[in-house]
Amino acid sequence: EVQLVESGGGLVQSGESLRLSCAASGFTFDDYGIGWFRQAPGKEREAVSYHSTSDEAIYYAESVKGRFTISRDNAKNTAYLQMNNLKPEDTAVYYCAAAFSTGNNWRYSSRYDYWGQGTQVTVSS
Repeated sequence: EVQLVESGGGLVQSGESLRLSCAASGFTFDDYGIGWFRQAPGKEREAVSYHSTSDEAIYYAESVKGRFTISRDNAKNTAYLQMNNLKPEDTAVYYCAAAFSTGNNWRYSSRYDYWGQGTQVTVSS
């Protein structure tokens, strides 16, 4: 059974940090790029960051560039999203997703094959 399980969300104050984890099982993690998405209430799902199977392609949304860092540990079948200097506008449910191939379209959720259930991140001002 394919699973992506996010953890690490929570309630923090503006300026604080969180590290999200995405634990994968049931598929060959090394063969899949990992994306992080988020969805705030009443808004569309937004692509946040992407990490290819190795380090050759790492991307960030402009809104998080310089504050968030994506990484992955293929030996542990786990991806991470380190989020620093969090802002109230970062409040959302965060999802990780796995894509065998995104082409050049890492921002499109339709390119992803597997999704986690999400973890809530709430940033108070």
